[in-house]
Amino acid sequence: MSDDPFRALGLPPVADLSDDDVRAAWRRIAAATHPDRDDGGDPARFGAAAAAYAMLRTAYGRREALADLGFPAGHSRPARRRWRDRAGAISLGVRGGARRLALRAAAAAVVCAGAFLAAGWAPASIGLLAGALTWLVVSGRHDFTHR
Repeated sequence: MSDDPFRALGLPPVADLSDDDVRAAWRRIAAATHPDRDDGGDPARFGAAAAAYAMLRTAYGRREALADLGFPAGHSRPARRRWRDRAGAISLGVRGGARRLALRAAAAAVVCAGAFLAAGWAPASIGLLAGALTWLVVSGRHDFTHR
């Protein structure tokens, strides 16, 4: 493989490439050079492109490749997306993982209490409780992992 994975995929060596940019470059080269093509493709170039894609497919890998090429850390650094923007959750002015998790737990408790008051203790209530706890765990794990 070439020393420059960006060159192998035909991409400029910048950190602000998106995952979609890298994936599109990989698919373009893979379609043109795959060994299973009728004309035999180009196995050497396909292998180099596959290795380059394996390195560049994540933002971390792109930063590592740029560091290996000698680019400074701030070279065209990508804008950092915060998970709060992607989650679409209502923040209600609550900041911090513990407070946000407490707000989620309170919301789950209110929903479960309202359902138990309306329907009483029944098999469906146990399912509702399990669903609320699952929601709490799945949505609450982001409060501490994406810092």
